[in-house]
Amino acid sequence: MTPRIGFPFCCLSRRLHIPRLLLVCVTCHAAAIGALLQPGLEGNARLLQLLSNKSNQEQGYCEAEARLALSLDFWTLSSENLIAVLPVDPVKENYVRKVKNCVFSIAFPTPFKSRVHLVAVSKEVLEDILDLDLSVSETDDFIQLVSGKKIVFGSIPLAHRYGGHQFGIWADQLGDGRAHLIGTYMNRLGEKWELQLKGSGKTPYSRNGDGRAVLRSSVREFLCSEAMYYLGIPTSRAASLVVSDDEVWRDQFYNGNIVKERGAVVLRVAKSWFRIGSLEILTHYGELDLLRTLLDFIIQEHFPSVDIKEPNRYVEFFSIVVSETAQLIALWMSIGFAHGVCNTDNFSLLSITIDYGPFGFMEAYNPDFVPNTSDDERRYKIGNQANIGMFNLNKLLQALNPLLDPGQKQLAAQILEGYPVLYYTRFRELFKAKLGLLGERKGDDDLIAFLLHLMENTEADFTMTFRQLSEITQSQLQELNIPQQFWALKMISKHELFPAWVSQYLLRLNSNTNNSDFERRKRMMTINPRYVLKNWMAESAVQKAERNDFSEVYLLQQVLQHPFQKHSAAEKAGYSSPTPAWARHLRVSCSS
Repeated sequence: MTPRIGFPFCCLSRRLHIPRLLLVCVTCHAAAIGALLQPGLEGNARLLQLLSNKSNQEQGYCEAEARLALSLDFWTLSSENLIAVLPVDPVKENYVRKVKNCVFSIAFPTPFKSRVHLVAVSKEVLEDILDLDLSVSETDDFIQLVSGKKIVFGSIPLAHRYGGHQFGIWADQLGDGRAHLIGTYMNRLGEKWELQLKGSGKTPYSRNGDGRAVLRSSVREFLCSEAMYYLGIPTSRAASLVVSDDEVWRDQFYNGNIVKERGAVVLRVAKSWFRIGSLEILTHYGELDLLRTLLDFIIQEHFPSVDIKEPNRYVEFFSIVVSETAQLIALWMSIGFAHGVCNTDNFSLLSITIDYGPFGFMEAYNPDFVPNTSDDERRYKIGNQANIGMFNLNKLLQALNPLLDPGQKQLAAQILEGYPVLYYTRFRELFKAKLGLLGERKGDDDLIAFLLHLMENTEADFTMTFRQLSEITQSQLQELNIPQQFWALKMISKHELFPAWVSQYLLRLNSNTNNSDFERRKRMMTINPRYVLKNWMAESAVQKAERNDFSEVYLLQQVLQHPFQKHSAAEKAGYSSPTPAWARHLRVSCSS
């Protein structure tokens, strides 16, 4: 049987019997309509002029720091870069409906009725992306902005119309059912970032939902999006998290047990929120002129290497998305991350990780790991993510096809056929680096596959196995007397074939030229994290947060900003220890 994309390494031998391997300034809403007449990003430019007339390259660190805004008085957003080019729904009323011939609907956030509390904020996002001093997060203006109560002058809040294939089936119109794009910000580096509130109320795309997000899922999204960034994974960012006392009712596990939870909002930022489903909906309804307009906008804004005047621009665009999607999923696999809902409406056209729902970091190594309790068919198990990537890219190609001539269609199909090789190549590079292997040697694939086989059979912890291989010395490995501190390796060492793997591994390490064991360990410890956001860690923080104790949210935020460095408080909390008994059968809710 031919291995699927997610498992590129062949079985080592019949003796090993390896059936499956993981390769796998704040104004009220009423005044905002007038902002449609405001010029593009002038507010941001005006702020930059007030702060400095010199280019960013000419500034020292202290000068750049001094340019951070100390209030929202001169800090503005704009929606014009989007709505000047992309059509907006002419219906301004906010009610659920079928929307056609547009990309956005105007929709204002619905403020909470109760008092809002700031749970967490990302200093790096505020200062490095949004040019805001951290002290701004302590102001009432900021709380009102990030909770959806007020909006920045110059912005028109938008809800994006898109469709998508969910669990392999066309779901028709989906769209931002509880998210509001509150504007684009151009920072001092000239970067454009789109700000989006999640959990901020109903839109025309809410379907049967209430437009809200709960504290439980919002804590997970805030922590994970920032954790992924510091792990080096392309991702949206989280600027802030606020919680209210508004009641939100959820059937957490879709088992009929409806419980009361608290409403929360995350302010998310990304270069773009366009996804494969953004194009699919237009092709599905035959809105081909709008499809071309949106594609050209996306290419011009986010794909500078593609010439907008080039007849083959859509094929070039597709080629980049294919390559970067393969890269993204290989990166996910290298840290044991399962997205959980890899629908086409959750796959970014910029190949960044978006829409954190029932995600999970694999603990015990298992290619069939599924974090989403509603995924009964295990479609989105971690070992199938690469195959799902190809499925989604095929749906993207189908959306592009009406704009391609026969030759371009053939070329695009050939590009898609190359996806497995792109994925396999990057996967292989990443796992060789995780093992500290330099250069190219025959048998590297077998060495990786052999280890994964041992890990699967012993249910070894994925993250800590590679981390402890980074910390243990070659002499300690050679003695086969694994110290207790390397508990994940000690678990694998019980397998009868562990000595054979160690022998092969040490032989391969000895072929690394001009590389000492100290250098090998130092290099590997910058690649293999000591901390990832395991499900039980997030759940522990959520349980405390629901009692208004946000201490573990703060701790995790600090720890996950430095995932490769040992952290005393993290060690005390057991973040690098075996999964505690109470958490071994935790379920991740799809309801958020």
